[in-house]
Amino acid sequence: MRERGSSDRRSAARASEQGNQNRFPIPPLIPGASVAPPPGAASVSADTAGINKVQSTQPADGEQNVEPGKSAPISRFLPVSQKLGRWFSYWQFWAFLATVTAGGVGFTAVALLFKLPTLPNCPSMYWPTASASMRLYCAQLAAKKQTVKDLLEAIALVQSLPPDHPLREEVNNEIKEWSQNILDLAEASFDAGKLDEAIAMARKIPADVPAYSQVEKRIGSWKSLWSKAEGIYRDGEAELRKQNWSQAFREAVRLLYVGNTYWQTTKYEELNQLIVSSRDDGDTLSKAQNLARGRVIKNLLEAAKLAESINPKSYIYKDAQAVIVDIGLKMMDMAEAQLEDRNVDEAIDIARQIPGSANLQAQVQDFINLAQAQAVAQQGTASSLQEAIALVKKLTPDRPLYSKGQDLIIRWQRELEDIAHLEKARQLAQLGTASDLKSAIKEAQLIPATHPRAQEAKTEISRWTDGIQTMEDRPYLNRAEQIASLGDETSLQAAIDEANQIAAGRALYKESQDKVRQWTAQIQRIQDQPYLDRARQLAGAGNLVDAIATAAQIRPGRALSAEAQAAMVDWQAQIQAQQNLQEARRLGSQRTPDTLAMAIRLAKQVPNSSPLRAEAEDAINQWSYQMLSLAQDRATYDLAGAIAIAKTIPDRTSAYAEARAQIDVWQNILNPPDLPSPEPVAPPPEPVAPPPEQTSPPPNFVPSDESSPPPATVP
Repeated sequence: MRERGSSDRRSAARASEQGNQNRFPIPPLIPGASVAPPPGAASVSADTAGINKVQSTQPADGEQNVEPGKSAPISRFLPVSQKLGRWFSYWQFWAFLATVTAGGVGFTAVALLFKLPTLPNCPSMYWPTASASMRLYCAQLAAKKQTVKDLLEAIALVQSLPPDHPLREEVNNEIKEWSQNILDLAEASFDAGKLDEAIAMARKIPADVPAYSQVEKRIGSWKSLWSKAEGIYRDGEAELRKQNWSQAFREAVRLLYVGNTYWQTTKYEELNQLIVSSRDDGDTLSKAQNLARGRVIKNLLEAAKLAESINPKSYIYKDAQAVIVDIGLKMMDMAEAQLEDRNVDEAIDIARQIPGSANLQAQVQDFINLAQAQAVAQQGTASSLQEAIALVKKLTPDRPLYSKGQDLIIRWQRELEDIAHLEKARQLAQLGTASDLKSAIKEAQLIPATHPRAQEAKTEISRWTDGIQTMEDRPYLNRAEQIASLGDETSLQAAIDEANQIAAGRALYKESQDKVRQWTAQIQRIQDQPYLDRARQLAGAGNLVDAIATAAQIRPGRALSAEAQAAMVDWQAQIQAQQNLQEARRLGSQRTPDTLAMAIRLAKQVPNSSPLRAEAEDAINQWSYQMLSLAQDRATYDLAGAIAIAKTIPDRTSAYAEARAQIDVWQNILNPPDLPSPEPVAPPPEPVAPPPEQTSPPPNFVPSDESSPPPATVP
């Protein structure tokens, strides 16, 4: 606080001085004059005065006259000194004197302490009569507490002073400082995150103080900053709900720059913690969603458990609850599917495992009740249906599956009506006559197509209709079979005509058409067999062309067409074999390597099943040897050409192996293998010189000319 200490001291001094003046008025001091004690002050004893006088005298050699108004000379007290002088020589005197002196000083100090002026009691002060200095003093004491309440009280104590009061200037300075203190306290509250409290504190500043002009401006600044910070926080929360963790963290970082300690610390940490926890919750929720995509009960229950672990304060708590509800509904659908397949026990087991957090308890209980009722109804009897209806009627209108229960009741009631119609229809059909069956059909047709037993009624009607049609059409089929038993073409055609009187879609239509196809084939065989027999005769005689032409008269799709086609394919292959062998012989007659190779290839195309196959094999072997002979002739002057001819001899011919052996011989001649290197020969030993004593030449010695070269050395 500006000059707070000096101001407080001045005020306190003035208040103390004023109080002393009021309580103990002291007149101005005059030199040489005695000071009368104030009223109520204790009088000084004569002994004490005497001691003071003794202590204040000065010794002299002789007595002096005392002027009026002056103290007597010290010589007047010599007799007393002489009386006491003897005491000064004893140590006991000095000890007593020291003790008295110390006690007197202490007593005097205590007395003076209790004579200090008392401070004013501000809380019990009667302010209408209080002085300005007293008001200022108490106001300063209150302001020292630095609370809005005390600062406002301090301002109120001194605000009423008139403008011309001597203390007004100091009061104005104090008010300015105190009102600024209030605004600072409000600012501190705002920085601590207490916006409403800060606004309330600021608006308590009186309108006639200097700081009031800053109030609304400061409040506007606070609200603007607070609104901006709240917007950033909401943006962060929005990103959390969208599970956009990175963007949410960027929004949190913006709080560090809003200029408010509360938002920069408390709210930033709060949002940051929310991001961390929400991100963890998001991972948990993603895992739960992945598990919940299938229709496996174990995975669905695990997914629900994960979703249930998410804190209710989490921003994705609603998403987690939605996943749990979806899991519950999916399990309910699975249970209903099992119930539709008449797996009542499995349906109930699935329903009972639906998590309680899905809030489907009432629906689950109703489903179990309905499933048990449907299990009874599945027995299909009138009594079981009536029992099931009674069970479902226990559901009150406030139950979640009440409507579905009513639908089941309506269905089962219709089924009871259907059962009655079917039982009556079956009783009518028991006699088995066409008339009785028609009556049964009429009764069963009373069941609408939308009723539960409509399919059962349709099946019975179809069976009874077949019975009527069989009784009506059996005579036609019996007569047709009797006529066809004769076996001739005319009888078979008559039987076909009789069987065709049974219309399509009737009970015996399929059976009659099977007979018609059988008899039609017999007629075709009777008609086409002569063509096939004649064709085989022609083929046996070697006339393959005429045989093929005769068999071709049997049209495709007739009874003997497949047999005729197989025969024609065989005869055509024989013709082709003849042509190939004939062409091969023509080529083989030219006796060149190329024509002989072509002849062998054509002859090999003669099928093994052909009568010409043996003839073709003989020709192939003969031509292969001819090719080998040509190669051998060529080898006398052209081994490479001979090898080329021999290589064209096909495998699986008689000359093939011999040709391969001949090729190896010819190739060795063209490319002889490398000979091994000769072993080195050791030089002969040097001749031994004859002994010196020998004079005669050795036998066969021939003297050599000195000019002839020496004999060559054998390596």
